[in-house]
Amino acid sequence: MATFTVIDPVTRIEGHLKIEVKIEAYQGVQQVVDAQVAGTLFRGFEKLLVGRDPLDAQHITQRICGVCPISHAMAAVMTLDKASKTAIPMTALLLRNLVMGANFVESHILHFYLLSALDYIDGPAQRPWLSTWSIDRRFNSSQTATLIGHYLKAIEMKRKGQEAAAVFCGKMPHSPAFIPGGFTNAPTKAQITLFNSYLAELLDFVYNVYIPDAEALASVYSDYSQIGRGYGNLLAYGCFDENVTGTSKLFTPGVILNGSKTKSALTVGNITEQVKNSWYQDSTSKLRPDGGKTEPVYPKGAAYSWLKAPRYANAPMEVGPLARMWMTGDYRRGISVMDRQLARAYETKKIAEAMKRWIAGVKEGAPVYKRAVIPSSVTAFGLTEAPRGALGHWVKLISSKISNYQVITPTCWNCSPRDDANQLGPLEKALIGTVVQDPDKPVEVLRVIHSMDPCLDCAVHVMRAK
Repeated sequence: MATFTVIDPVTRIEGHLKIEVKIEAYQGVQQVVDAQVAGTLFRGFEKLLVGRDPLDAQHITQRICGVCPISHAMAAVMTLDKASKTAIPMTALLLRNLVMGANFVESHILHFYLLSALDYIDGPAQRPWLSTWSIDRRFNSSQTATLIGHYLKAIEMKRKGQEAAAVFCGKMPHSPAFIPGGFTNAPTKAQITLFNSYLAELLDFVYNVYIPDAEALASVYSDYSQIGRGYGNLLAYGCFDENVTGTSKLFTPGVILNGSKTKSALTVGNITEQVKNSWYQDSTSKLRPDGGKTEPVYPKGAAYSWLKAPRYANAPMEVGPLARMWMTGDYRRGISVMDRQLARAYETKKIAEAMKRWIAGVKEGAPVYKRAVIPSSVTAFGLTEAPRGALGHWVKLISSKISNYQVITPTCWNCSPRDDANQLGPLEKALIGTVVQDPDKPVEVLRVIHSMDPCLDCAVHVMRAK
């Protein structure tokens, strides 16, 4: 007999996510045989931008999400840099990288300790962590106490990551410092020194706390290296330019199909958004984002999500730290719940170490801005990465006003619904086959969900009463 388990909302994520799984006995165990992943609020930012000055885009799109606003700022200004054919000064590039790098580091620390770890350990013996489920807990009391101590320390380190970013960008979240042509802040020696002090603390935490804890988790829950694989399709746009032409990046773009070790080149024209099972007009399905439309219609037949279904050459693609690390060859052990955890931890180290090199290149008095002359009519896009994966902005300008704007966020890739061919979204596919000991306490399902670090603030946002 099938059991239907609904988790609504999924907790310890940003935003509103609903998961419905169908659990049946198969080969003597209860496991997930079907899944639906739904975003339950409508994001209206593409509609908000129409008719506005293109310089508004980086300010407005950052408000899509308070967790990874810097990536939206980066994508928005990269779009206008490209439209204006502007090569920004090297110091501006380094400052952009440092601010976004700090955002990545604190976001990864946030994910592991505050959003994901409580799937594996009990929290402090106080509210809001009480009461807890009696479920599969494998760490002994001493190990659990240590991890809880690190959980509390991680709150402090997340704050310091935010403060590190704000040294150069003025405020976090939602910085005004990113502009077409460069950066608004000319760095001082005092700022460089202060940023270095924050970076030293963050690196120490990553080396001596975060990575050992992630490796301990992967060891104790080693069976989760075989759980949550999904399609094995990975996609990355690449990010953190190392030169002003964008030809060298810390993380390289690429596409992987079915867990291959061979990377294919990314072709942006292969990206479409499908909406058969999303609450949007069917006539807007299979459009490329440079001509995409956001036309909501609710209710609509069997549709079940406000997320569209991005596809690459019609294939569902997983994005995120594992995809980025796979493209660079830094991590290729496998594709699973624990591989996502480990790849994220090792990526944090890679970014923090790169930040040491970038801050060494920042010089007081160096230029940080080159005037960008934006054409009155143009179509352009900016591709980068957010902590959770590939992020793209597409803009069309007519008479110096935005006539169309499309954003495809990481969670739209990972948590998409079924597409026009009824292919499951990446998270839906990853859930299939997950063994569940107790359908009333489906922690196994939560572990798969949290491994992809969903952020529904990025995916959906605005609603009306009724």
